[in-house]
Amino acid sequence: MSWVDRIIIQAISPAWALKRARARLAYNYYEAAETNRLRREKRDRRSANAQNRGAIDTLRSQARHLEQNFDIASGVLDVLVNNTVGTGIVPEPQVRMKGGEPAEEFNRKLSLLWDEWIHSPEVTRQFDYYSLQRLLARTMFRDGEVFSQRIVGRIATLDHNTAVPYSLEALEPDFVPLDMNDPATNVVQGVRLNAWGQPLAYRVYKSHPGDDSGRLSVDTKEIPAARMVHVKLAKRLHQVRGVSVFASVLNRFDDIKEIDESERVAARVAAAMAAYIKKGTPDLYEPGDHPVDPSTGQRALRSMEMVPGMIFDDLMPGEEIGSINSNRPNNALIPFRDAQLRSGAAGVGASYSSISKNYNGTFSSQRQELVESYGSYRPVSGHLVFRLCQPVWDGFIEAVLISGAADAKGIDMATVYDASHTLPAMPWIDPAKEADALATAEDRGWTSRQRIIRLRGDNPDQVNKEIERDNADREQLGMSRPGQGTPQPSSEPPPEPDDDEAAKPAARARKSHRRSK
Repeated sequence: MSWVDRIIIQAISPAWALKRARARLAYNYYEAAETNRLRREKRDRRSANAQNRGAIDTLRSQARHLEQNFDIASGVLDVLVNNTVGTGIVPEPQVRMKGGEPAEEFNRKLSLLWDEWIHSPEVTRQFDYYSLQRLLARTMFRDGEVFSQRIVGRIATLDHNTAVPYSLEALEPDFVPLDMNDPATNVVQGVRLNAWGQPLAYRVYKSHPGDDSGRLSVDTKEIPAARMVHVKLAKRLHQVRGVSVFASVLNRFDDIKEIDESERVAARVAAAMAAYIKKGTPDLYEPGDHPVDPSTGQRALRSMEMVPGMIFDDLMPGEEIGSINSNRPNNALIPFRDAQLRSGAAGVGASYSSISKNYNGTFSSQRQELVESYGSYRPVSGHLVFRLCQPVWDGFIEAVLISGAADAKGIDMATVYDASHTLPAMPWIDPAKEADALATAEDRGWTSRQRIIRLRGDNPDQVNKEIERDNADREQLGMSRPGQGTPQPSSEPPPEPDDDEAAKPAARARKSHRRSK
């Protein structure tokens, strides 16, 4: 504590003096907390919802613009969707009987009903379920969130088109108004919450607020949270609405887009090579040097067309030909652009090689990047399973039970919603090494064959059926099964016989010799 604090401020206000001393200690320990002319302190201490209120709509619009007009941004979304959803996150029922054994017949029936339902799962009948998964995931990455209403049971105005009365209504985030806040009913950005912050219901526009088809309506309806699927990207606690994955890299991507466009224009100008005629001093010209056009009585302008191997033979005294030199394409742009793309890839959680399509490097570096990027994709896939795929599966099971499409007699109802979801498999760089590693893990009992099949993105039951059918076809055709080819002669010497076995042939030979005598 300084003498000013001890003598003056402490006598007036001890609390003020103590506060000044604590602040001085904080600045001594954390230089980043000290504000100076080079570093300004960011003092925004608002909640996540308060910060997002004025930013989400702008971020969403810019992200959509980038996807529509910038190939790299569209490629980022493709990479994220391909590695988190792939061709689709497939559920596999895991229902058990009351005795604890797998309910094979019930699970088989659920799989058959599911295979029928996925062809026409949503109200517009324009997407299959796995295409809808990809589109919902893409919307979540680009806009920060996506909604889907689960419609279970018979409705007069909707034909479910399957034996299971169940449909999904996919909704862009624009359907849930951001500017709808009502402290009296605890509505925050279109979501009604309870005292603990748990969503109770969602206010939803009856038509898209940006629709120009004449069906625009500002009327809203309230959908209970039990029927609504809300998948969002959140980075703070108590955050009601999601933020685009491009939020932290929008400025960088916008700059890269501008640089690319400017360099392309400069390269086009350089490709259209131009030349000029450099004139001499006026005293080198004589009247009548330039021919006169008889029709106009004025000096005719010379026209020179650029052709390969052309020769300028119409130059006047003192003139010479000059060309415009260009330094395009700019070779220094490539490393700078690559560095910007690496930073952008880190911001969106995708791998640089996949975004830039630059796969140069050693096996070890590619493997390291693959493992690290897979560690980023896997949690997002898990988020989609818990917030999208499992709720959709729960609604499907509920519709099956209501309609009686499957007999649940003897089923342990505590397990009726259980299912495992097959996620996209991590690609192999060296298939032989990867396959050997999995085979070794299985042989040593570190994992199961079913888990390995699921890691490869397949359904174990379906694979087993295909193997069984393939083995039957092989037997019918007289072919050996995999791993059971024609036995090859062994290269090892035959085992040495023991003393008793070796003595028997010699004794028989001696007896035969005596009989012959």
